[in-house]
Amino acid sequence: MGGYYGTTPATRDRGIQKTIIKSDPSFVDLKSVQGCLDVALQVFRPVNEIQTVISSRTDAGVHALHSTLHVDLQRADVSPYVEETITGVLNRTLYKQGLPIRLINTRIVPDTFHCRYSALGRTYLYRIAVAKNGIKDLDTQNKHFESFIPVEELDRCHFLHKAPFDVERMRQASRMFVGRHDFRTFKSQDRQKSASRDHPMFTVRRIDEINIKPGRSACTGVNAKLAEELYDYWDIEVKGKSFLYKQVRRIVGSLIALATDRINEKCIYEMLTIPSKHNWDPRLQIAPAYGLYLARVHYNEEDLRVNNK
Repeated sequence: MGGYYGTTPATRDRGIQKTIIKSDPSFVDLKSVQGCLDVALQVFRPVNEIQTVISSRTDAGVHALHSTLHVDLQRADVSPYVEETITGVLNRTLYKQGLPIRLINTRIVPDTFHCRYSALGRTYLYRIAVAKNGIKDLDTQNKHFESFIPVEELDRCHFLHKAPFDVERMRQASRMFVGRHDFRTFKSQDRQKSASRDHPMFTVRRIDEINIKPGRSACTGVNAKLAEELYDYWDIEVKGKSFLYKQVRRIVGSLIALATDRINEKCIYEMLTIPSKHNWDPRLQIAPAYGLYLARVHYNEEDLRVNNK
């Protein structure tokens, strides 16, 4: 039978990908979205082993608005499950367990569908809020903590208090990243430390679009008014086929550094044209994970249709 895919948000304290311990096959990872869904899916009592497959990895602290996952579920009588029932029962099960994960929808897809390899691309969103009356000399950490940050936005948006902030300069520089480049400088070292993963065949990626546009606060009531008075919100959308480990956060960190006049355009140009893990400018900071959202995984509708001919 065809697999199922549903959309789930990653939570603040969990990455999406489950941890597998080869020395302990019975280990169940309940600190990841995938691990929680593996357990929740047992409520359907399928006759086959549950093996979920995720479309994209999001690290701890990174959110997912629309992620995808597929899994094969087979009943003893081979009759198909009802998609709406899967969505409702899973959401009820996750809710009862106090897990802040929610499926948006479920759909039967053909056997040829793979949520990762069938994806045409992904769009990431990075949210920043810039203080309208920024502090010119932000030389102590306490200055940041003295500033008002609405509770609704804690760990949901990256707040900037240092002045000046030039968003037009950021927009212009973002064009340098669009297209096919070796993004080795913008890749953090992950657990897979083989030399081949720093080879250009692995580190070359294509970015289709970077759009920087006005955002808005997620606040309500009194906080909404204060947030509007004190901050300008900006959404940075990055679209591409696939991304390296922490690539988007490094790109955003570079653009923020440029907008706040810590680096210039030449610095970004050199990091792009001289790709090296040693060429990351020490003045730069990787943008925090909590401001980043997996906003959409893109598919061709034809690949989702069952019995498509």
